[in-house]
Amino acid sequence: MSRNFLLLFLPFSLASCSLPVIPPQAGAARKVVLVHGFLETGKGMNYMCEEIGKSGYDCQVVKLRPSDGRGGLEKISQRMKRDIEKRFGTEEKISIVSFSMGGLVSRHYLQNLGGASRCDKLITISSPHNGTAAAFTYPSKGVRQMRPDSPFLKQLAATEGNLGDIHCTSYRTPFDLIILPPDSSVWKRAENLSYPVLLHPLMLTSRPVLTDILKRLAE
Repeated sequence: MSRNFLLLFLPFSLASCSLPVIPPQAGAARKVVLVHGFLETGKGMNYMCEEIGKSGYDCQVVKLRPSDGRGGLEKISQRMKRDIEKRFGTEEKISIVSFSMGGLVSRHYLQNLGGASRCDKLITISSPHNGTAAAFTYPSKGVRQMRPDSPFLKQLAATEGNLGDIHCTSYRTPFDLIILPPDSSVWKRAENLSYPVLLHPLMLTSRPVLTDILKRLAE
């Protein structure tokens, strides 16, 4: 097995190692909302939630319903808003870490449902900010909204000024086979970071990615 091949596996093979404990600094939001992706139940975010919790945050994994996007991402976003307010009230400061489709749902919540007024940071992981060609393989309304140049994506682009001073970070992998092309996760509004993780879902357990997220939450 070549050295280069081993190096490609290194970023997520380290996921089983302990992550650093990085407690939040003064002024940082202590509540963190995790938002999963397409056809998921939220269980894939549990490892991240546990690690974030070790640093002293109160962590909520929001379940997107329905997870296949039937009815559109706007309705899912409205349910997300209700779930957040049920757990953290209407004014408690939060940070949001969202994966794949969850990044677009989170942006709609922040930009169009008033969530920006209470959000400290938005972190997206492998989210199709510019759409994905993979969205042509599934017929639901929410998936159609993730196609390049969809009216939904154009509306998000038109209202991203509503994010105000929220610091946004977008993580991506050049090896993504779900976000096509992979640089569709590049979002001009955000700080964009690329990590060589081999598979889309493994971004959630990559030790380098999670370590960087912990640092950013604490700032």
